[in-house]
Amino acid sequence: MPGLSAWAVRRPVAALLTWVIAVTAIAAAALTFRGDFNDTFALPDTESTRAQELLAARGSGTAGSAPTAAIVWSPATGRADSPGVLATMKPILEGAAGLASVTCVTVPGQQSIPPQCPPLPASVSPDGRVAYAQVSFAADGEIPVADARLILEEVRAANGAELAVGASGQALDYAAQELPSSEALGVILAIVILLIAFGSLIAAGLPIVVAIVGLVAGQLAILGVTAVMDVATVAPTLAAMIGLGVGIDYALFIVNRYRSALLAGTAPQPAALLAMATAGRAVLFAAATVVVALLGLFTIGMDFFNGLATAAALTVVSVMLAALWLLPALLSLLGLRTLGGRLPWGRRPGDLRPEGRRWAHLGGVLQRRPALPIVGVLAALLLLASPVLGLRLGFADDSGKPTGSSARIAYDLIATGFGPGVNGPFVAAIALPPTDQAAAYTSVVTTLSATQGVAATLPSLDLLPLALQSPGIFGEDGRIGVVQVIPATAPQDPATAALLERLRTEVAPGLADQTGAVLSFGGPQAITNDFTTVLTTALPQFLLIVVGLGFLALVVLFRSLLIPLTAVVTSLLSFAAGLGIAVAVFQWGWLGSAIGLTATGPILPFLPVMVFAILFGLSMDYQVFLVSRMQEEWQHTGDTARAVRLGLAGAGRVVAIAATIMASVFIAFVPSTDTTIKLFGLTLAMAVLIDAFLVRLLLVPALMSVMGKANWWLPGWLDRILPSVRIEPEDPLLEDEDTRLPGESPRTDPVPVAGTAAGTPPVV
Repeated sequence: MPGLSAWAVRRPVAALLTWVIAVTAIAAAALTFRGDFNDTFALPDTESTRAQELLAARGSGTAGSAPTAAIVWSPATGRADSPGVLATMKPILEGAAGLASVTCVTVPGQQSIPPQCPPLPASVSPDGRVAYAQVSFAADGEIPVADARLILEEVRAANGAELAVGASGQALDYAAQELPSSEALGVILAIVILLIAFGSLIAAGLPIVVAIVGLVAGQLAILGVTAVMDVATVAPTLAAMIGLGVGIDYALFIVNRYRSALLAGTAPQPAALLAMATAGRAVLFAAATVVVALLGLFTIGMDFFNGLATAAALTVVSVMLAALWLLPALLSLLGLRTLGGRLPWGRRPGDLRPEGRRWAHLGGVLQRRPALPIVGVLAALLLLASPVLGLRLGFADDSGKPTGSSARIAYDLIATGFGPGVNGPFVAAIALPPTDQAAAYTSVVTTLSATQGVAATLPSLDLLPLALQSPGIFGEDGRIGVVQVIPATAPQDPATAALLERLRTEVAPGLADQTGAVLSFGGPQAITNDFTTVLTTALPQFLLIVVGLGFLALVVLFRSLLIPLTAVVTSLLSFAAGLGIAVAVFQWGWLGSAIGLTATGPILPFLPVMVFAILFGLSMDYQVFLVSRMQEEWQHTGDTARAVRLGLAGAGRVVAIAATIMASVFIAFVPSTDTTIKLFGLTLAMAVLIDAFLVRLLLVPALMSVMGKANWWLPGWLDRILPSVRIEPEDPLLEDEDTRLPGESPRTDPVPVAGTAAGTPPVV
């Protein structure tokens, strides 16, 4: 990779042309072979999966392969199935039935559309105030977004004070999303920060351009991946969130080093080569760390995570290649014009004023009383992380949708008219005994109906005799039955999860002993429960692999045991603090209204692993950029205190800028109406700010100052067998009076910087 960057500096036009050819080839392949995004996920060796397999083997379509939606209504006065109300709803229902993707619409108390559709039981609430129609879509093929949006538009137009109308269903969810231009907002915030930092329009614009170009290549690559593996619909947005942030950061590190060299008087091409040999190597290592952390998600063994990890990793690789291939070519072509478009606070080449004074001074302050920042930061991290003790994992239902949205209206009406459990029923797939299937089935329905916490079953007890007369009640082979179990509590209520556990561990074994019928509980809520269980079981292995690989990489890089240990432990603290904020806001509702949160609920089961994979990679990035500068000074002088201050002087500013940009990009996604994106945006933004400003720039320097020479200790036998890896070549750091404590003497072993004339101040 250093060879690629050096070639791009020396042959910039050829590098640009090959980049265009490469991206064009990726685009052609992706658009030719692309598949569809897929939100389904398999949970091997779980009860919900066994239930789905039984229902599929039943052969009657009960497995729910065809997507459905519900149109729900309730008048302000009178019954929902009165002729007048049905006349109002008729155009909406007929319009839905006329769509090419819709196979039938079942209407309460009326003939279904078309008439051969099966009737929908219990589609009018017991008090008659709420009714719903079920819209069934074709089982094969993708539902056109235009069809889904047409249904939603008709429903929204009919909703009013006299008649509340809502619509829900996964088939409508994607069409209902109204995502703001989060990427554009993130770019605007990044531009403002870069303009303040660099004082140059061109220098500020380069990281943005390079990151966006790399992001486009990554998004095209994701389209190609959909042809060979399952990729969730949320993956491109998450990948864009990550890729835009790290892409700007990677280009920022390189442009900052190049700019520093130009300001010190280095010629443009040697300055570009120096920037790629220093910051470029750090970017390569940093990107590799992020990719390894993301690919660690493969250890969980679920296709859902494999798709998310692959999409995010491809995007990181794309923006990294843009920084190491496209950017050096642009720097070589622009030369001194990189500092063009200078703003009043911008600096000219030859301006030798150091930019690290304040950060070096901060290092001195930390070293005077290191116990204070150590205790203070640790106390703050533990306080922020404390809500994690109340963490509850699960998937949000439509009760978490914005108030007034069609899905939220439908959820509330269903809960009011039919009971909260109707929004999240369990499906019991029953493997019946070889004989007396009717008696066994009757016993199952009777026992489930009488179980505490069960509001109703379908078939219900009063309809059970009629159900037994149906020729298809036990499936095509006569051995598989199905019962829908409706809890008395809402899907997100902890009592619902407790009921499922009781049904599986107490009720089902008892029925198996009594009747010989084997029950497997499935349905959306059971799948959610199993998903959380599988994830929790795999989490320790995932953390061990990702943290272990990161630790080993830092050992090789820094020739130390204590620095890598400090890095991974403090990264875990940053992660816990960010997750604690997510629990406080999204689960407890603290300050939720400030970010447009309309309802609280459990934390998504895949949030912790995804956030940790991303944050761990980013925190290792900042550790590398900061400590590699300290390591260089330590190797020259053996003075840890000086090394810490010079490390902060050389890298503190750029780490702070990078973290601020990264957090700004993540925060730009918080206004999204998609709660998943909002959750990821806020959690990642807070975690990055905590890790950069509290941990890397305060806690780590204070800890290193206290530990002194022990920071760099490595057993001799281990040192001999480890490969030699360097981020920074021989390159002295800028030193001035603010980087030395009173009484310290200046360094006396300066090493000339490549590409600079004798006597030229060294590069920061």
